[in-house]
Amino acid sequence: MSGVHKYPTISFRVSPRQREEMEARIMASGLAKKDYFIRSCMNNRVCVVGKKELVYRLVEELKMMQTNIREVTEQFEREDVCLTSEGLKDMRNDCLDMLKAIIWMLDGAKYLWQDEGQGKNGNGGRN
Repeated sequence: MSGVHKYPTISFRVSPRQREEMEARIMASGLAKKDYFIRSCMNNRVCVVGKKELVYRLVEELKMMQTNIREVTEQFEREDVCLTSEGLKDMRNDCLDMLKAIIWMLDGAKYLWQDEGQGKNGNGGRN
């Protein structure tokens, strides 16, 4: 069926200069655009600039995760699980995605608590 895609599209606007830089990097990578963007988004480090709004949002996500996990744990203990295997899989994926995102964000912010004498690679500045 024409015009119907299995997965949603993600789009964003860039300046002409940003596009030129991205096109050059894509060409140099040898990857298809889609693969380049996916790898860039999933694997690149991001420098985190802390805002209390972000922290509050993460805390709210963690509270929801805690509530959901507690409810499922209680259901398992009662041996009365009302989640379908698909529902449990969805909950697992949601929790994993959020935990990975938080770890990724904290990894980008670890410069805030790392010992300055260690350097970026954690070995005292030695390569």
